[in-house]
Amino acid sequence: MAKTPSLRPRFWERVPLNKMTPAEWEALCDGCGKCCLNKLEDADTGEVWFTRIACRLFDDATCRCANYEIRKSIVPECVVLTPDTLADISYWMPKSCAYRRLNEGRGLADWHPLVSGSAATVHEGGHSVQGQTLGEFEIPEEDWEDYIIDEEI
Repeated sequence: MAKTPSLRPRFWERVPLNKMTPAEWEALCDGCGKCCLNKLEDADTGEVWFTRIACRLFDDATCRCANYEIRKSIVPECVVLTPDTLADISYWMPKSCAYRRLNEGRGLADWHPLVSGSAATVHEGGHSVQGQTLGEFEIPEEDWEDYIIDEEI
């Protein structure tokens, strides 16, 4: 059995994003699934809208990518978030996203698993899209605007 790399205590409060270990970087993901939602962007204004339409690899029950390690080879348009790409793409990350929050100088939300100690708090508090998505092949792309999420993400 592989040993899980240890995380430094409260690393997110002391370690800059670009100095985190790979395990720390991955641990920042709260498992909300919102980044896996397909988005619509206004070409003129740059405004981004989230839809209920999830990536073909998104598992609605677990709120995780079904093929995370090889996702880019299956879905070439998948954006791999890194400290180097964060500044350029954080505008389309949900406002609640730990990566975006830390990049903007805000701390983690109290429901974040690293703060609460439980991976379930993101779902229990209604901060995830668990059980609320539709697959991208179920809805024709020209109809995606009918599935824009009105709530602030």
